[in-house]
Amino acid sequence: MEAKYVIFESIPEKVILDEILDLHNRIFGESDDVVKKMKGKSRLLVNVALNNSQVIGYKVGYELDKRKFYSWLGGVDTRFRGHGVASKLMEQQHQYLRENGYRIVQTKTMNKWRSMLILNIKSGFDIIETYTNKKGLHKIILEKNLLS
Repeated sequence: MEAKYVIFESIPEKVILDEILDLHNRIFGESDDVVKKMKGKSRLLVNVALNNSQVIGYKVGYELDKRKFYSWLGGVDTRFRGHGVASKLMEQQHQYLRENGYRIVQTKTMNKWRSMLILNIKSGFDIIETYTNKKGLHKIILEKNLLS
């Protein structure tokens, strides 16, 4: 499978955005306020994997400060998992971040998303903290030094 990878430095055009939201909804069961939240983020970055112009994976993040970036949302269509799409999206995001002066990338996940947790650890992230949010969900905060 040969995917095409595209970077958007803002909210993508409607066709791509709608496919991201549809995929997000299929993976996470909701996408209600994602666009509203995206509009409020500083230096939004959207990485997309396409197969024949269909969105098969995405990674969305934004700047926390001039040196730290937050990798916020992402997922890969279940039909395309196991082909390195998530890894490639992560590599592409991290390369862009290095080229644009970021030193740290941070993300959060949960135990139920074990494949993402494992990919993060294999990709050089360290677990720096855990907490339980207001909904009672246990969250894992990870960071990666982009300069090492």
